[in-house]
Amino acid sequence: MAENTATAAPQTQQQPHAQQGHRGGPQGGRGGRGQGPRGRRPEVAPEEKQFDERVIHIDRVARVVKGGRRFRFRALVVVGDRKGRVGIGISKGADVTAAVTKATDVAKKHFINANVKNGTIAHESESKVSGARILIKPAAKGTGLIAGGVVRTILEVAGVRNVLSKSLGSSNKANIAYATIEALRSIVPADQWITTKDKPAAAEKKAAAKVKKETK
Repeated sequence: MAENTATAAPQTQQQPHAQQGHRGGPQGGRGGRGQGPRGRRPEVAPEEKQFDERVIHIDRVARVVKGGRRFRFRALVVVGDRKGRVGIGISKGADVTAAVTKATDVAKKHFINANVKNGTIAHESESKVSGARILIKPAAKGTGLIAGGVVRTILEVAGVRNVLSKSLGSSNKANIAYATIEALRSIVPADQWITTKDKPAAAEKKAAAKVKKETK
């Protein structure tokens, strides 16, 4: 009787695997996620900030209800592009972040175009809001911003670099901010000034009548 001899299968030599990094990745930390062009994240250029946003003042306000007092925050914010566009906004929120965000949105909806040329204003301007009175004057190059507090912040954001200013009356920051905005709004460019040549003919007739009366 023939013996059945089991033929052993030839053992195949296992090929050494390629060196692997952590978590089975090809040579690199965390699966080689940081190696090679496929693993790199696209470089995002930093977004250029279009507006300069400044928080001028934050107050905590309260209202009395049946159950007691409810506190909220009120923010005064100024927004500008340093090229003549500027606006201010006041809003309330449950926390400081919400109040600032809402006030910023209000400021962007109420932009004014201040007539700023060569870093200064065209002429002297004065404005009064409630008890606050603001006076701003043009200044020569190199003078700088002779202003403080709320007025300085608004002028910087508006793009004014050389100006003289004076704050009179009330020290309420909201009224001072609104008065400064009104003073900037009332500035008229030099090419729109009414000169002697632009006076109506009625003024010339009045002057001629006055001369005729003096000669009699």
